[in-house]
Amino acid sequence: MTVQGMLKDATGLNLPRSAVERAIRARMEALGQSDRKQYAHDLMQGASPDELAQLVELVVVPESWLFRDPQAFALATEYVKGRLARGTRLVRILSLPCAGGEEPYSMAMALCDAGVPLEAFMIDAVDISADCIARAEAGIFGRNAFRSQDLAFRDRYFTPVAGSEGEHAIASSLRQRVRFRQGNVLAGGAAPSSSYDIIFCRNLLIYFDRPTAAAAAARLSALLADDGMLMAGYAEVPVFTQNGFVALPYQHAFALRKAAGQPAAPGWANLPGFAAPRRAPVRHRPPGPGTAHPGDAAACTARAVRPYPPAHRASPAAPDRRATPAAGRASAPGRAPGQEPPAPSSDALLAAARQLADQGKLKEAAAACKALLAQKPETAEAWFILGLLAEAAQDTEQAEQQLRRCLYLHPDHYEALCHLALLAEQGGNRSAAATLKARAARAYERQHASR
Repeated sequence: MTVQGMLKDATGLNLPRSAVERAIRARMEALGQSDRKQYAHDLMQGASPDELAQLVELVVVPESWLFRDPQAFALATEYVKGRLARGTRLVRILSLPCAGGEEPYSMAMALCDAGVPLEAFMIDAVDISADCIARAEAGIFGRNAFRSQDLAFRDRYFTPVAGSEGEHAIASSLRQRVRFRQGNVLAGGAAPSSSYDIIFCRNLLIYFDRPTAAAAAARLSALLADDGMLMAGYAEVPVFTQNGFVALPYQHAFALRKAAGQPAAPGWANLPGFAAPRRAPVRHRPPGPGTAHPGDAAACTARAVRPYPPAHRASPAAPDRRATPAAGRASAPGRAPGQEPPAPSSDALLAAARQLADQGKLKEAAAACKALLAQKPETAEAWFILGLLAEAAQDTEQAEQQLRRCLYLHPDHYEALCHLALLAEQGGNRSAAATLKARAARAYERQHASR
């Protein structure tokens, strides 16, 4: 057994050797040790019972912030309101992993802003990191946790910590609705063996290999009510759909349900605007550049939760048909007969490609991407969308080729790295998958460290 293997057994994480070595060096420096072999020997022999836990703290990734990806909280809030309206007395929610408490506290604030009584919900929050749990229970957050443009929620639910530099403490009434504990999704004691109405498990399975991800998905399925809803990270939707879940048709929320055992009147079917698309959309597409992400829970819940539009009818927000290569050339008012319409801009073509992909019109979306690339072949996002379209068509070779072109132009494209990692795992190349996941984690950290 190696140190890397011990950490894999303890966390389930498929850690790159470089991350493990950095953690070992940090611990050896803290302990004043210089002999690498002796450190590993002592660790494996259990000479210091707490040492493995100290290593775990150095390799987990607890990065998060309040109201991160707010559309998920908006959809979950609508689900809770519907459940309470049908007579449920207490809605139970699980956040795993919960990092420093940002996710469960955001959910609590969203529910309060929607008028849900405190006694009508309870949130369990679990993380493998003891340090994260301690921070979460304290309920004190620094500037890094407040990244949204609209911080009105901070005025409603937080008070400044005297003598600190920008720290705020969350209201005690909300702290009482969240129960924190240390645990592991792969362990039976990570959460009670009972059903949750909603489970948040975002940006965890991307760090697991295929067997570990399957085990985690099975555990979450057992904890989720038959008509419950699971909120995932967008890059994890394919992993969940391969392991007993079905994506729900809501943009940017990345919600799923259990594939088996559907009740006659599932709770998610009553959400505003629910409509199953005729064709499977290109799920797990991340929000495009410029997508608004308001941090205020009131703004999130007041905003309509947008379902994927059915493929057989046009969406009110659909781009002008002239923006798509497949459109006709009918003359527009004010233009002389026979005059050619102006060429669509690159932004219009990219917007059209995203819209068509969401509608399940894969050929038209690909045509829009190719038209854009004919104008600007260096557009990394167009290659990324082509990669997703090929992945949806189960053309693995083409998907890998397009995603690698995206990475050639944009080496830190987090979404492309995640999808390539998934494709590598599906192809049995675990080493390549681990390398790509490590690159994705570093890219993610760099992107958010600069915010």
